[in-house]
Amino acid sequence: MLRSIIVACSILLSASVHAADTIKVGILHSLTGTMAISEKGVVDALNLAIDEINASGGVLGKKIVASTYDGKSDWDEFAKGAAHLIDKEKVTTIFGCWTSASRKKVLPVVESKNHLLWYPVQYEGMEQSPNIVYTGAAPNQQILPAVDWALGAGNLGKNVYLVGSDYVYPRTANKMVKAYVKKTKKGKIVGESYRPLGDSNFEAIAKKIAKKKPSFIINTINGDSNIAFFEALKKNKIQNIPVISMSIAEPELKAIGKKVGLSMLEGHYAAWNYFQSLKTGENDLFVNNFKKKFGSDRVLSDPQEAAYFQVYLFKAAVEKAGSTDTAAIRKAVKGLSYQAPEGLVTIDPKNNHTHKRVLIGKIGNDGQFQIVHDSKSMVAPEPIPDFMK
Repeated sequence: MLRSIIVACSILLSASVHAADTIKVGILHSLTGTMAISEKGVVDALNLAIDEINASGGVLGKKIVASTYDGKSDWDEFAKGAAHLIDKEKVTTIFGCWTSASRKKVLPVVESKNHLLWYPVQYEGMEQSPNIVYTGAAPNQQILPAVDWALGAGNLGKNVYLVGSDYVYPRTANKMVKAYVKKTKKGKIVGESYRPLGDSNFEAIAKKIAKKKPSFIINTINGDSNIAFFEALKKNKIQNIPVISMSIAEPELKAIGKKVGLSMLEGHYAAWNYFQSLKTGENDLFVNNFKKKFGSDRVLSDPQEAAYFQVYLFKAAVEKAGSTDTAAIRKAVKGLSYQAPEGLVTIDPKNNHTHKRVLIGKIGNDGQFQIVHDSKSMVAPEPIPDFMK
């Protein structure tokens, strides 16, 4: 009996010592469902950063240990996952979400529990929470400059057709685009269509586009529905109308290209803050390390890059705070900078969004983006544009 008690105490002591030597974080992304096409790669980028940091000595002498929860492309599941990671897994922070629908479900969870979410994807703005660090683009760092560029002289034209998935991000982003086009008087919205997230029926929309003959299409479709959208364009022989996408990056290009052929995608555009083709020393290292770990055939995207540098900013915040206390980390992250693959990113102390580079890329026959517009300097985030207030 005494021996059993000693063994049990030894196990508990060992577990306690082990826990003291680690920092537990949560990863909350879709590994299954319609959004897995985009989010699986984000999880890989997070794990790459964690492994690199652990290999170089960890954070405050402690190793980062990740607990991963599959959001299953289901927004209620994301809320459950956030609560589970905080209450059961006792994580000190959460890296997660892609769609605004999932983030909107997680937001009240992290706020009610006074916790912290790191969000890596461009979004529609109109939000700022002290419990979220936004490392993707605000509207003035992606969709609005993309519209401005597309409507510019000698670029894509003046007549715009809006296509999106039917949920909060595309609806709000397109509302913003319509207000911006009306305010600037630079162009005209000639059509607007939506399909449910995960839907594969875009035949009717393709026919509407063919009838309207817009100068270009703004695409805010998310997930693997993009494959069906481009298939419908191909079927209806709509190959001479440029598409500028807000949620298609290198991994999605690869998946779409397998279905419809890269020639169907060549010449279309996307707006982001990072492309794999970006020429910086930090990006060369990032790409090489990622391919070495996950395979030479893998590609990298903007949300993957944002997820990757999130972990390094988390490390810097913990070290600045000298603590793994979530409240202390939230305070310490304000104003922090990191030399990311895209350039020197900084967390704005006023709104928890990130100063980022604005890029527009044209799709080449190699599945990569040729950069046709580069802000060069970092653009300060404006989560709520003045004309939307």
